[in-house]
Amino acid sequence: MVRNIVVLGGNSHPKLNEIICNTLGVPPCNRILKKFSGGESRLEIQDSVRGKDVYIIQSGAGKVNDHFVDLCIMISACKTGSAKKVTAILPLFPYSRQPDLPYNKIGAPLAKPPSGGTKGDFTFESRPTTPGPGQPQSQGINNGVDKLQSKLNKAQDKQNGISYSPQMSNGITPRRSDTTDSQSSITHKRDHSTTVQQPPLFTTHDDPQTHSSQARNVFQGKPGYKQWVAQAGTLVADLLTCAGADHIITMDLHDPQYQGFFDIPVDNLYGKPLLKRYIQQHVPDFKDAIIVSPDAGGAKRATAIADDLNMEFALIHKERRPTRITDRQNATMMLVGEVINKVCILVDDLADTSNTITRAAKLLKKQGATQVYALLTHGVFSGDAIERINASALDKVVVTNSVPQDDHKRTCPKLEVLEVGHVFAEAIRRVHHGESISALFWE
Repeated sequence: MVRNIVVLGGNSHPKLNEIICNTLGVPPCNRILKKFSGGESRLEIQDSVRGKDVYIIQSGAGKVNDHFVDLCIMISACKTGSAKKVTAILPLFPYSRQPDLPYNKIGAPLAKPPSGGTKGDFTFESRPTTPGPGQPQSQGINNGVDKLQSKLNKAQDKQNGISYSPQMSNGITPRRSDTTDSQSSITHKRDHSTTVQQPPLFTTHDDPQTHSSQARNVFQGKPGYKQWVAQAGTLVADLLTCAGADHIITMDLHDPQYQGFFDIPVDNLYGKPLLKRYIQQHVPDFKDAIIVSPDAGGAKRATAIADDLNMEFALIHKERRPTRITDRQNATMMLVGEVINKVCILVDDLADTSNTITRAAKLLKKQGATQVYALLTHGVFSGDAIERINASALDKVVVTNSVPQDDHKRTCPKLEVLEVGHVFAEAIRRVHHGESISALFWE
């Protein structure tokens, strides 16, 4: 039993609160946390927190904004109640993952099914299609430079003294002896309304001041930071700090650099030990299986597990060459590695719409994989993610209970949940007694 400690749970994950309190041997803090009729939060802490270490458990799933405001209110109430130290436990940290383009509320779009199909007929196809032997190559981005090579050839011919008769946009073919002034005078005598405008021969990386008026009509393959997109990382960190949090404990941040937004200590626990243990105990002949990262961003996470278990590794590369702006979310997927007649284990930190892992599973089965597992730390499963998984080539999906999974488990027979409450309970115990928590990182 841990003494002089208060565990205060929010409404986001009551089951996880109960597991942590039972593991630590302390009763949960009595409180009232509900909504007024106007939608505002009401909090009343019914136990004394004076001079005690308070650990507030609130995960970033479900009604994320409401739960985050409740967390800030609970932190502020504990500091006002003279708590010695307030630590926020966020198994899934909110706003640590912001997509490049906003998805619809039902999830990321798939390739449109044939006309007349039902809503649940998922195709899991890429647009453009994944290239392979004997298949035509997909078209690249048409950014106004498709005729650039022919124009470069004509310029080279001019340098070599080869004469040709270029035709101007107004339909007049100038003689070779015509000068620039004479050509311009002829052009101005023509009616400008009959002039056919040619597409500008520049890319989006050229000077925006020079071509700003023309660039609006040209598809921009990589808009970069030209459009203002709110990044809430610094704001969320400042809100937690200003509310009075002294310490943050979370698990598998989507971007580990997120810790740099805080001026207070942040402990980022890893779900890797749980996933490794599952592979060793539940995957038959796991030494002959292969670890697969569904994208380049998770390669480091997947290779860490592959190296620890002495397993092979493969990577799925997303080749982002869209022909339309709506296709950028369905980039072509290419497999780097050999998976024929092998059990494939997809490893990722989070699944939201499940678009990536379901398309990756289809690609692996197409390349000859016998079975496909998906091991995830956080299973958000928003929109129609569960329907996607049920209709996909995935044989089993393994997640932790960092977010509530009871409803998902009832509707998805492929889903298996690992218990993560004891990891956070041990982290709380070590932090409370001043012990190192490095063992939780590398066990």
